[in-house]
Amino acid sequence: MKKHHEKSANEVATNRKARHDYSILDTYEAGIELTGTEIKSIRARKINIKDGFVQARDGQLWLENVNIAIYDQGNQFNHDPLRNRRLLLHKKEIHRIVGTIQEKGITVIPLKVYLKHGFAKVLIGVAQGKRQYDKRETIKKRDQEREIQRATKLRY
Repeated sequence: MKKHHEKSANEVATNRKARHDYSILDTYEAGIELTGTEIKSIRARKINIKDGFVQARDGQLWLENVNIAIYDQGNQFNHDPLRNRRLLLHKKEIHRIVGTIQEKGITVIPLKVYLKHGFAKVLIGVAQGKRQYDKRETIKKRDQEREIQRATKLRY
């Protein structure tokens, strides 16, 4: 049985703090436009998406503030670790996301980066920031569910 905190074989990075700080309204799978040394660095799991966010410009979505470390064996063709990377989505999805970003308090954040059929994909989430009391409510609800699970487990 697979434990919850274990990474799957193709999962490269997760933003665990995102579900704590935000309420995820919707998720989309997007490709990332990368250079050769960037994909090699991602395959080596040298990526940090914790501070990343998605911004809309000129009818396209851009992944910003995501750090992909410099590839060790890269030479003069190495990449800038913090450069903005274009996300690859269908036009309808881009319009839908841009429409929801227009609302106040809505943001788009990367939740997970993984490899699928050799390509790097990012799971982005349309999110709304949680207030402090919302976070406490979520923790309380999770603890109650754990207690119910323990009680039903002991009964059998």
